[in-house]
Amino acid sequence: MAVPRPVVALARDLPPSHEIDWHSHPRFQLVYAMRGVMTVDTRDATWVVPPQRAVWMPPRVEHRLAAKGMVQMRSLYIRPDAASRMPATCEVFEVTALLRELIVRATELPMEYDERGPAGRIMHLLLDELASLPRLPYNLPMPKSAPLAAICARLVEAPNEVATLEDLGERHGTTARTLARHFRRETGMSFAEWRRRARLLRALGWIAEGRPILAVALDLGYDSPSAFSAMFRRELGASPSSFRVA
Repeated sequence: MAVPRPVVALARDLPPSHEIDWHSHPRFQLVYAMRGVMTVDTRDATWVVPPQRAVWMPPRVEHRLAAKGMVQMRSLYIRPDAASRMPATCEVFEVTALLRELIVRATELPMEYDERGPAGRIMHLLLDELASLPRLPYNLPMPKSAPLAAICARLVEAPNEVATLEDLGERHGTTARTLARHFRRETGMSFAEWRRRARLLRALGWIAEGRPILAVALDLGYDSPSAFSAMFRRELGASPSSFRVA
């Protein structure tokens, strides 16, 4: 992006199931879901962006995006020299009320805003607020080696799969202990943690699409919505219904 400003803000509304294919940017990008849920895939992980959350994408990282339901997407493109306080890795942030209003205002400004005037001060405040955001566990690391890649692809497609590590080891000609060791090494998570995260992220997308909480719980293999809600609250600190798009 050749605009001679440290921050560029764009607004875009996406229809349900809209996809943006693999691409990258020369700047850092903040992809913000003002309304709706998006999934963002990199070559190494999947990131879920629920309402009022945002994914931080470093420069030149290939990624693709899919909308779950109607999505109001707001993006910030930030020059590397203006992002020195930000992480160099992909992250998901919770967007504060102040940052939300700053992002909305930034999308209303001309791209070549006056850096020394009120618009420039808005952008400086935006960068200050962005640097203070907490990181959230909305990513799913994907291993690349066989048979883990095949196992994880299957679990993502069938989140209600109940196979144990022992079952999976028998299917793929290895042992549960070997799978557990490789899971930890390649994803930084235990098998149980990874599967719980995969189910959680699938649930976020389904909830945003309007599925009833009971149906989501059962489709994920939970015996009751209360068990599912307890897991959801434990992981994200909020009820499943709080992520439903209005």
